[in-house]
Amino acid sequence: MKGLILVAGKGTRLRPFSLARAKTLIPVANKPLLEYCIESLKKIGINEIGIVLNPLQKDICEYIDNRRADNTSITLIYQPKAKGIGDAVRQASDFLKTEPFILLLGDNLINESLLSLKEAILSSSINGAVMITKVSNPSEFGIAHVENNQIINVEEKPKNSASNLAIIGAYAFDSNVLTAINHIQPSSRGEYEITDAIQWLINHQYNISYQITKKEYSDVGTIERWLEANRWVLDSLNRSEETTDPSTIIKNCKLIPPVHIDKNCVLTNSTIGPYVSVSQGAVIDNCRIQDSIILENVYVSDVSSLITHSIFGKGTKIDKLHIENTSIECIFFDDTKIISK
Repeated sequence: MKGLILVAGKGTRLRPFSLARAKTLIPVANKPLLEYCIESLKKIGINEIGIVLNPLQKDICEYIDNRRADNTSITLIYQPKAKGIGDAVRQASDFLKTEPFILLLGDNLINESLLSLKEAILSSSINGAVMITKVSNPSEFGIAHVENNQIINVEEKPKNSASNLAIIGAYAFDSNVLTAINHIQPSSRGEYEITDAIQWLINHQYNISYQITKKEYSDVGTIERWLEANRWVLDSLNRSEETTDPSTIIKNCKLIPPVHIDKNCVLTNSTIGPYVSVSQGAVIDNCRIQDSIILENVYVSDVSSLITHSIFGKGTKIDKLHIENTSIECIFFDDTKIISK
């Protein structure tokens, strides 16, 4: 059995952060989204993984080349044009051959195990399985209608729906899905929708099951969802402890868990947490920071207000920022400089 991760999306709602890095390399608790996908497949015994990307995403190629060696075999598959999930799967047909596979969207973070999807697709009676969850805003998702443990109908972002069961970016299929993709037409937005392929399978008497999860998940497609994902992932690591790399220097600081501090950081005279991730090479002095994401090589010093609900882009330098507000929320893009004298 194989795994397939789709990462060719542009991440337009996360710009300009996603201009400097592929969306799937955005870190959550100091780990790229792509790595969470790889790990979730490995946890259920899938070590042969294909990654579908755009040919211009050189940073993903570099990331895979530099990954710590393990027993995972990763094949890079190129999707020249963004024509939807269905087309991405079709581009991977030579890799998949006739094997069943787990399909993941590389910008989705799902706390649920994929084991039930794997077990379902290995059953002789199931041709596909989809992870779903209850949502309050069905118009923003692909929506599944279910009956007798089967999906009987799917809709893509319906304006009005009798169902609130959203498809959240984790699927399992046998090779019949490739037949379905070859029979569907592009949608109004010019894409081969995976929901159309699933509906084709249903219409042709194939069995599509589902798994409902009540655990956390995030489509890390906006600043707010990025911060949200950072919070629940930090919670899941260990709510009662801070996680700090041994190479980091911490002096005269109060750390309020959960926090995750990466390697080669220097933290002095500050209160950090809860819900803060600090990436490698950061220097923080005389600050109070909570519910925030600090990317690589950030320098923050002498900020008078409590920093909350904020993101500091790679290489940002903030020195002596004095604001009368008791707290501030900031989004600093990569290499921002604010230096007061």
